[in-house]
Amino acid sequence: MEKKLADSEMQSCTLCGATFDPDAPSSLFAEAGEWLAQEVWHDAGKLCPLCRENRARLAMMYCQEYYR
Repeated sequence: MEKKLADSEMQSCTLCGATFDPDAPSSLFAEAGEWLAQEVWHDAGKLCPLCRENRARLAMMYCQEYYR
């Protein structure tokens, strides 16, 4: 039986406003986005998986200083 999360366990994304579970499994792009959130933009734990994924993809395309 699947446990339902209480609203207090869910968080709201600071970029898009979506509600997300911070403990949900994430993709490799979301993990890369979390690293960027910790090391570069200092907003770790405040972004939903989709925003973290998008941030990582955009950083791979436009932030060449991280891939040299």
